[in-house]
Amino acid sequence: MITPPPGVQVYLACGYTDMRKGMATLAMLVQQTLGHDPFAGAVYAFRGRRGGLIKVLWHDGVGMCLFIKRLERGQFVWPMSASGTVALTAGQLSTLLEGCEWRALARNLRPELAG
Repeated sequence: MITPPPGVQVYLACGYTDMRKGMATLAMLVQQTLGHDPFAGAVYAFRGRRGGLIKVLWHDGVGMCLFIKRLERGQFVWPMSASGTVALTAGQLSTLLEGCEWRALARNLRPELAG
């Protein structure tokens, strides 16, 4: 899989997106609806109503990239927040693209008591 560089900002567009939209229309959606600059190097992910298809938009400094992934079974886990976007780490994006639960909290394996 092609991965974004370390430290890149990743945003999920909450709610549903019309999956017929292409690269230019999704970039306009980022700019007008989410209020972000689609050419700043951040990664934006969109999910359709059925949940089995995801589109990822990213400007790599040279040009705009549009990645599409479809799950054969199941759905992508997606937030339905009213805030518009949810920020993720690059690791959470990788977990999401694998079709796994990305919202799981990291386990704290540090002991509470010594003894």
